[in-house]
Amino acid sequence: MTAELTEKEIKSLLDKLPQLKTEIQKVIVGQDHILDELLVAFLAGGHCLLEGVPGLAKTLIVKTMSQALKLAFRRIQFTPDLMPTDIIGTEILEEDHATGKRFFKFNKGPLFANIILADEINRTPPKTQAALLEAMQEFEVTYGGQTYPLDKPFFILATQNPIEQAGTYPLPEAQLDRFLLLIKIGYPTDQEEFDILNRTTGTKKADVQAIISAEEIQQAQALVRQVNINEDLVRYVSQIIRATRPDTTTVPYIKEWVRWGAGPRAGQALILTAKARALLKGRYAVLPEDIHAMAYPVLRHRILMNFKAEAENITSDRVTEELIKVIERPKAL
Repeated sequence: MTAELTEKEIKSLLDKLPQLKTEIQKVIVGQDHILDELLVAFLAGGHCLLEGVPGLAKTLIVKTMSQALKLAFRRIQFTPDLMPTDIIGTEILEEDHATGKRFFKFNKGPLFANIILADEINRTPPKTQAALLEAMQEFEVTYGGQTYPLDKPFFILATQNPIEQAGTYPLPEAQLDRFLLLIKIGYPTDQEEFDILNRTTGTKKADVQAIISAEEIQQAQALVRQVNINEDLVRYVSQIIRATRPDTTTVPYIKEWVRWGAGPRAGQALILTAKARALLKGRYAVLPEDIHAMAYPVLRHRILMNFKAEAENITSDRVTEELIKVIERPKAL
């Protein structure tokens, strides 16, 4: 699979991926597909936007993930008065005690970690959102004309509350597109809720072991790129993405309900996440089921519904479901 790793090393690395999920599940009850999608995004080297009401363990999921990954974790609570320097860092005046000379030293902000929880990202002004955007896209920050590279691997998990929108600054479409996946987190099932209450109200505390190092994560991210995908499946992904655009689609459902479709970055995201999912499942080749599973979180924030659809409560997930139904799948792989 790769020139850098032997077959034995690759097998050892891939064996750690299911162990990683098991370790996280010591603390997190249920949310199986949420964990899968988070791990897929992480393997693909992208960022996630997690949408859910308060109290659904969004913070706990990412904190537990950082413990199992041997990575530095920082949480930033986004508020209306948060400034770019509060997350990037700022220069401070220091004095050399030996010479008495004064100089400016850059004091790194909380963005300089491996896993960042950007809590309630839509509550901070556009200026601070834009500072985060540079870090997400370029994996570096600029201050005072100087560029500072961020630690790798670098993963931002941003959250937003879908219920209360008063006093928020909705993310513009261009910034939403920078998130590899939009993951929706729902309420637990009856049994899961019982397990949560039973597990979290006693004295027993789960001990999360670190499974994978930063170097191994970067090796896994490199392996994702080498997972095989048939050209027919690449064409299939292209057909799905092009069908989301009302101007060029042949699907009547899209023309009726969609205002803007997905751009080429959506196709890149769908192929990369399908490769990462295949690797997570222990395969070296992408199957149609990988594309179908990842189409929902990839397209969820990249398809803009029209006013009529919003009035009828027709979501982008319904559009993705329709596309998977009507677009012909490759017959032979």
